Amino acid sequence: MSLATLDTRTPFPSPVAPAPEPKPTTDAPRLRAVPTGTEARGFALYVGVDELKALQSGTSLAELVAQLRALTAQLVPAAEVHAAVALAPVGAGGRDVDVVRLALQDPAALAGRRAAEQRVEDEPLERGGVVIDISRKRLVIDGETAGLTYKEFELLQFLVLREGRTVDRHEIIESLWGEGEDDIPNERTIDVHVRRLRSKLGAYEDIVRTVRGAGYRFDRHADVSIRYASAPSPDVF
Repeated sequence: MSLATLDTRTPFPSPVAPAPEPKPTTDAPRLRAVPTGTEARGFALYVGVDELKALQSGTSLAELVAQLRALTAQLVPAAEVHAAVALAPVGAGGRDVDVVRLALQDPAALAGRRAAEQRVEDEPLERGGVVIDISRKRLVIDGETAGLTYKEFELLQFLVLREGRTVDRHEIIESLWGEGEDDIPNERTIDVHVRRLRSKLGAYEDIVRTVRGAGYRFDRHADVSIRYASAPSPDVF
């Protein structure tokens, strides 16, 4: 027997090169709205629902946010989430989702509003009736801008945003005059401010009504229109 026939050792296998690591995919489908040279880093989901609608469905805005956070963490654990609530004046009207987009400074919504405002600006002011333009802080009566002072417009706006509700004098003082101001009025002085405001409303003075023994109330007439502005949105969640 030759030595070769007695060598029963298992030969070493040929070395195998390690499998190359997969390269990042560069041809992943892109969102149509993402221009070349940029990348999507996240998204905003605008949810139009007020607290009453949420309550009627057996939930709340805070619970909706919590559920969306949980779903995001389940699908993409590494994702970071930030939520903000959108505010608008009571009675502002309009679709909830549009109010949300404006309050949260959605570029497309802002562009649409600017275009609409420009159209309004280019149109002649309404002839006849009253326009209370909260967005521009102006009062237009029969097509002419009334010369209200800052406090007079603030007083009118305060009542307009509480349309149909009687507001007492003490609430007006606390809301429109801050602590430390030198000219904080008393309840009797509020009557003077209201009389001056009414004098500038002219024939439409009765839209600001006196509720004897209670305070003042804004009553809208058919010839009164209000242009609202969205309020800024604080981060509360």
